[in-house]
Amino acid sequence: MIDRQLKDALMQAVKQAATILPSDVVDALKRAEAKERSDLAKGQLSAILKNCEIARTGALPICQDTGIQTFFVEAGMSSPYLAKLRVIGAFIAEATAEATVAIPLRPNTVDPFTGKNPGDNLGRFMPYINWELVDGDEIMITLLPKGGGSENMSALMMLTPGVGMEGLKEAVVDHVVACGGKPCPPTIVGLGIGGGADIALKLAKRALLRDVGSRHPEPVVASLEGEILELLNMSGLGPMGIGGVTTALAVHVEYAFRHPAALPLGIVLQCWADRRAKVRITADGRVEVI
Repeated sequence: MIDRQLKDALMQAVKQAATILPSDVVDALKRAEAKERSDLAKGQLSAILKNCEIARTGALPICQDTGIQTFFVEAGMSSPYLAKLRVIGAFIAEATAEATVAIPLRPNTVDPFTGKNPGDNLGRFMPYINWELVDGDEIMITLLPKGGGSENMSALMMLTPGVGMEGLKEAVVDHVVACGGKPCPPTIVGLGIGGGADIALKLAKRALLRDVGSRHPEPVVASLEGEILELLNMSGLGPMGIGGVTTALAVHVEYAFRHPAALPLGIVLQCWADRRAKVRITADGRVEVI
C-alpha cells in the first residue's frame, strides 16, 4: 500500500514544486516589492508575483526552465521502512519521468559527450539523489528543482585562512555582483564554508533547503548571514540586475570544520523561483506531501 501512496506523493511533490512557489518565498518577494523605491524594480517584482499567481491557479510551471530535479533523502535510522530505500530511489526516477509528460516539465538532462536528450529528465545519476542517515523514525524526501541560469553562477573558492571572515564576505559580494542579472535576482544565496572542495559545494546547496529568511541556529553564523545579506542589498544590483534595493532575499550558511591550511567557500545561487517540496513517510506508514 505504501508503494502506491509514495509514488503518488512523489508525483504530487514534483508538480507542486514546479507550479506553486512556497509561501515563505512569496512573502519575501512581497516584502521586497513593498520596499522598492524604483518603479522599474518594483515593476519587475510585481510581474514575478503575478507570474507566480498565474502558475499556481493554472497549475502551470512557474518558469520555462523547470530545472534539474535534485532530491535530498533524510532517512531516520529507526524507520521501519529503511529497507525500502532502493525502492524509494526507483520511485523517484519513475515519478520524475512521468511528471515530465504529465505537468509537463522541460526535458533538461543531456549526455555531456553526445548532447543526446532522453526526453524524460532521466540519465546517468539523474535525477540526483543525496542520501543521508539521520536520527528518528521518519523518512523525509526534499525536492529542489534547480534551473540552469542560477546553477551556472555557482562557484568554488579555495580561500586562504588568513583572509578571515572579512575576506570571505568580500569574496561572496564580489561574486554575486559580478553575476549581475544572470541568476535572475533577487536570489537566495547558499554558502558552504569549510570542509573540503566537494563538501563546501554540497553544504551550499543543502543550505538552500531552508525556508527563506530563516537563520542558522548558531548566533555567530546567523550574524554572518545577516551581514552578507545587508552588504548584497547595499550593492544596488537589484531585481533582475536592473537596479534596486533587493539583490538577495536571503543568505543561508552551512559549515564544516576545515583543514588549518584551507578555507573552502562554496557559493550556490538560487533564482527568485526558489522551488521546493517535501514528502514525509511516517513510522506508521502515512505518506504526506508538505
